[in-house]
Amino acid sequence: MYGTLSEPIRTQRLVLEPLAVEHADEMAPVLDDPRLHRHIGGEPLTLAELRARYAHLVAGPAPYHQEHWLNWIVRRLRDGQAIGYVQATVAPAPPGFTVTPASAGSTVTPGPPRSIASVAWVIGMPYQGFGFATEAARALLNWLLAHGVRDVVATVHPDNHPSKAVAAKLGLRPTPETTDDGETVWRLPHAGWGVEQGASS
Repeated sequence: MYGTLSEPIRTQRLVLEPLAVEHADEMAPVLDDPRLHRHIGGEPLTLAELRARYAHLVAGPAPYHQEHWLNWIVRRLRDGQAIGYVQATVAPAPPGFTVTPASAGSTVTPGPPRSIASVAWVIGMPYQGFGFATEAARALLNWLLAHGVRDVVATVHPDNHPSKAVAAKLGLRPTPETTDDGETVWRLPHAGWGVEQGASS
């Protein structure tokens, strides 16, 4: 459905560049801050570890997983500085269905195949507070919607207030669902498919 990502995504101030292994060299310093991992877990990777991780992501999952791993490096357009990344894991979702009225026999008709995307965004500490996360994540979301994805979720730590603000600006809404790590599951209501364009602080 998606094939190899080859085209960058451009916004007013950013360019989202499809992930390549060599990006590790410039991304390692961006991600090398323990504060960045306070709510997303883990710890800063060494350059060798980050290269290995990027190689794994670029290779993608085995076909039997029926998943697509979509990853972009976020660059500041005015100077090409790498400032973070966005990602989406797209997998099959249970199909919807329609039910005719009881007067017509209450026939259940399965809907077309659907996909669900789990999205995430990370912006390096020096580049936070300028609306880059919202702008990059909105570009990702619009790309997914343009490629037929209608179910979008994100998991956010309840104490990660900046990320909660980004999710809300994207039109996602918190749900009672939580992950095993205690993160809140945010979902995009179907009424919010028309995600607005542009940067936001």
